[in-house]
Amino acid sequence: MMEKSRTEDMQPYCRISRDFYIRDVLEVAPGIIGKNLVIVLHDDSVARYRISDVEAYRGYEDKACHASKGKTPRTEVMFREGGHLYVYLIYGMYWMLNIVTGTEDNPQAVLIRGLANISGPGKVTKTLSIDRSYYGEDLVTSSRIWLENAGAAPEYKTSPRIGIDYAGEYWKSRPWRYYI
Repeated sequence: MMEKSRTEDMQPYCRISRDFYIRDVLEVAPGIIGKNLVIVLHDDSVARYRISDVEAYRGYEDKACHASKGKTPRTEVMFREGGHLYVYLIYGMYWMLNIVTGTEDNPQAVLIRGLANISGPGKVTKTLSIDRSYYGEDLVTSSRIWLENAGAAPEYKTSPRIGIDYAGEYWKSRPWRYYI
């Protein structure tokens, strides 16, 4: 595990712009740590959750990335420009929340693994009531979900991603998990 810190000049509670998302996933993923995931709840109240754990998936070459086998109806949103949500179901019961990064036709995404006090990607989506209806949502323009700066960027650690043995030793050992 490796510990890193970031120094960024951020205005708290400012929605993240498209420019942030259209960079390489290995720049965006650690930059998401400490940001707020903001969601409008069913009663129209607004909740903010600090992002604490993410994993990067880097396009065609990354054997753990869903887009490594090309564009499919499931992965189509990953081929859009960064800032959209890629939401999919695993094990027939857990929705996974991913943020698309990079430029159009360069499929990359960041899996949201944890929020402050919520650990595990399935628990995140269950707590926030995120389902297939969020697939393709644009975080830059959405009125129901977005990211915003939360103040100073926290120190974070890196480690290999979790649960991707199928991708082979090289890809499962990439230190592309970022967490606090």
